[in-house]
Amino acid sequence: MSTLDFTHILTRTINELSEQESLKGLFHQHHDGNPLPSSKVLEEIIELVRTILFPGYFGKSSVNISTLRYHIGVNIERLHKLLSDQIMAGVCFSCRNDEDACTSACKLKAEALAARLIERLPTIRAILATDVEAAYNGDPAAENYGEIISCYPVIKALTNYRVAHELLRLEVPLIPRIMTEMAHSETGIDIHPAAQIGHHFTIDHGTGVVIGATCIIGNNVKLYQGVTLGAKSFPLDSNGNPIKGIPRHPIIEDNVIVYSNATILGRITIGHDSVVGANIWVTEDMKPESKVYKKE
Repeated sequence: MSTLDFTHILTRTINELSEQESLKGLFHQHHDGNPLPSSKVLEEIIELVRTILFPGYFGKSSVNISTLRYHIGVNIERLHKLLSDQIMAGVCFSCRNDEDACTSACKLKAEALAARLIERLPTIRAILATDVEAAYNGDPAAENYGEIISCYPVIKALTNYRVAHELLRLEVPLIPRIMTEMAHSETGIDIHPAAQIGHHFTIDHGTGVVIGATCIIGNNVKLYQGVTLGAKSFPLDSNGNPIKGIPRHPIIEDNVIVYSNATILGRITIGHDSVVGANIWVTEDMKPESKVYKKE
C-alpha cells in the first residue's frame, strides 16, 4: 500500500465515523466542552469521602485526634468544590435549556446539591458503622474493625452505594450510577443506587453479588458471594419495549441470610428470619422464619 492509499482509508473512515446517522443515541454535545462527568475526578471524590468517613484508614494524610478537625475541614472544602463541578456536569448533561440558562442556573443548583450531600455525611457514617459491625460480627476470621474497613470489599462498595443513594434521592442525574459502577469494577459487587438497604448489612467475600434497582433490603441482612437479587421478567408495553420504573426485584425482610450463588428473582418477599441456601433459584415468596436448601 502506498501513502496515498493509507490517506484515502483514514479519510473515508473519519467521514463514516462522523456521519450523524451513525451517532444516533451515541453522541452528546455539551455546551462547556465536557461531555460527561469525569471518572477521574469522581474517583478523587470517592477517595475524599472515604477519607472523611473513615479518618486514618483512607487518604494520604497522617491524622490524629488533635488534627482531625483540620483535615476533615480541608477535605470537606475540596469535596464541595469537586462535587459541585461534577454535579453541574451531570445536571447540564440532562438539561434541555439553552447554553446561558444551563450555565448560570445549573452552577447554583450544583453547589446547593453538593452542600446537601455533605450535610448527610454524618448520617451516612453512622449507618456505615453498623455495616462495619455486621461484617465484623459475621466473620470469625476478622480480628478487629480496622481490618474490616481496610480490607473488606463490602465496605468500599457500601460507601459508594450509600453516597450514590443519597445523590439519587437528591435527584442528581448520572453520577450515582457512575459511582456504583466504579465500586462494581473495584470490588465485583454490583449495587444499583436506587436499591433500598437497611442498617447492619453485609456481604461476605462479595464477588459477583448483584442487587437490582427496585430491591428493598431490611436490617441485619447478610449475603454471600455470587448472590443475585434480580428481575424475573420484564413486562412489555404495546410496542414490545420493557416497561421501566415498576417494582421487579425482591424484598428481603429483616434478619435474612442468603448463601453463595443463590438467585432470587422477581417481586417476591423473603420473610424475616429466613435462610436461603446456596446454589438455588427462588421465584416465590418465602414465609417468615422459613428455610430453603438445594436437595440432592
